[in-house]
Amino acid sequence: MLILEGLMRHNPRFLLAAVVLMASLPPSVWPFQGPSSNAGPLIEPRVRSGQRPANLLPTNQPPANLQVDASLVLVPAHVTDGFGAPITDLAKENFRILEDGVEQPITYFATEETPVSVGFLFDSSGSMRNKMRQSSEAAAAFFKTANKDDEFFLVEFNEHAKLSVPFTSNANEVYQRVAHVKPLGRTSLLDAIHLALEQMKGAQHSRKAIVIVSDGGDNRSRYTFGEIKNSMLESDVQVYSMGIFDPEDQRKRTPEEKNGPHLLGELSEESGGKHFSVDNLDDLPAISSQIGEELRSQYILGYSPPNPDRDGKYHQIKLTLTTAAPAAFQALELRYRRGYFASFR
Repeated sequence: MLILEGLMRHNPRFLLAAVVLMASLPPSVWPFQGPSSNAGPLIEPRVRSGQRPANLLPTNQPPANLQVDASLVLVPAHVTDGFGAPITDLAKENFRILEDGVEQPITYFATEETPVSVGFLFDSSGSMRNKMRQSSEAAAAFFKTANKDDEFFLVEFNEHAKLSVPFTSNANEVYQRVAHVKPLGRTSLLDAIHLALEQMKGAQHSRKAIVIVSDGGDNRSRYTFGEIKNSMLESDVQVYSMGIFDPEDQRKRTPEEKNGPHLLGELSEESGGKHFSVDNLDDLPAISSQIGEELRSQYILGYSPPNPDRDGKYHQIKLTLTTAAPAAFQALELRYRRGYFASFR
């Protein structure tokens, strides 16, 4: 306290004492530090539900991971009640899986939180100019739901799609880039999804998701909707989207831009994800946080496909709740991956 008071009075003796004292301390306990080169909040990975902080985990017990045989078809499923609240206490016996109308035995079932590989797709086109603050806050809210084992990459898209941050476990690195985006140009959304799906081929985790923040449809991409839809079904990636659509701008939009809600909605539904239509920009952070939490409150069901040799065809998946589920659960909403392409080996 005396040192600080002396510094305020510009007393040379106190200044020298302060320098000597700080030189003897490790940087982690210095009373102040210089300005940071990065703006914005520090995104710290959260601790999983029921998990002790990382520095308290026994060294002989690695964090849980989803490791299954490559021949399994994995079906992430999210179950909610009539109010949208997640239901997390169902058992394997409560589910029934059909492929192309034929029931398949469930050979893998997991409910514990497992790491996720996430591609964050951020619209940096000119029309996002007055939406950047809330969109940046939405990114911060999403990354705060992450755990230390997750990995992320960032794709920005305007006139072109570009990989701004490759896979990293540092959520703050991705957020800092989002916070400094400068919007301009048109929207190459489909090209951005294609780039993200290519990047996902290098993912470390079996669970994969793409999270999109955009204010409109596509008006610049080289890839078509059909091409992207087929690629997505082959990739086993869930799509979550936040579409910021202003009804007052509808008359000024092109047909491609007006098709934005349908495009994002169909891709999200087919993949087992969800599309959120954002009417109020102030709702973005809460919706983003909801997506992050939903990714970590899913059931993972697996079965061995009846065509282990892969025939290159599309196979439809239907997931239902069985009569073994409590009566109150019969009206629950199920979201899940609707099918897959059995790509040739």
